[in-house]
Amino acid sequence: MTKKFKILLVDDDVKSSMLLKRFIETEGYEVHFAPDGLTGLEMYRKISPDLILLDINMPGMNGFEMAQTIRSTDKHVIIFFLTDRTEKADRLFGFSLKGNDYIPKPFYPEELIAKINERFESEMLNVDKEYRLGATLFQPNLSAITYNGESHSITVRQSEILTLLAENTGCVVDRNYILQQIWGDVSYSNSLALNVQITYLRRLLFDPSLSIINIKKKGYILQIKQ
Repeated sequence: MTKKFKILLVDDDVKSSMLLKRFIETEGYEVHFAPDGLTGLEMYRKISPDLILLDINMPGMNGFEMAQTIRSTDKHVIIFFLTDRTEKADRLFGFSLKGNDYIPKPFYPEELIAKINERFESEMLNVDKEYRLGATLFQPNLSAITYNGESHSITVRQSEILTLLAENTGCVVDRNYILQQIWGDVSYSNSLALNVQITYLRRLLFDPSLSIINIKKKGYILQIKQ
């Protein structure tokens, strides 16, 4: 690993968190711990982590509130919600706050490590990557789209979806493949979340030569008109 990524773990279950912290550290990551949202927010500002592992049910400031505060100024830090709140409404709300993953408790630490490793490997691969799509420049590492000299920010989630489409321009990208790659499963709630993100992306693609086409019961195509 060329860079020692910093992870902030925020959870009021101190005992379990210490075990998880040590487990993650064995993978070579630098892990910081906060027992509540307010402390976590202070630590986030102090250490600028690459990834936040965030519980939701905490006293004072809960995980949703902490994520909302962070996302008001930071669109790039990776946020994984780790929680026993598994209702569809909670999951959708978590993703509406631009959470990158929503992992229900209990989970296997090995599964979490696999998700963390995959995320950071993807970050390293895409650090200098950019796509020329018609008259649009898409820079995944900056979560930015530039058209006619004007840059527009998109969310990390939208950037991930657009990357999958851009890598397969003119070809159908299977809907379930997108759900598995971005959310980790093909649940109904995640499918609804994908619909929402595609709608937002269409509004943000100002280039008239670009369009995202829905192929019913199959997936999506990013089409570039010549």
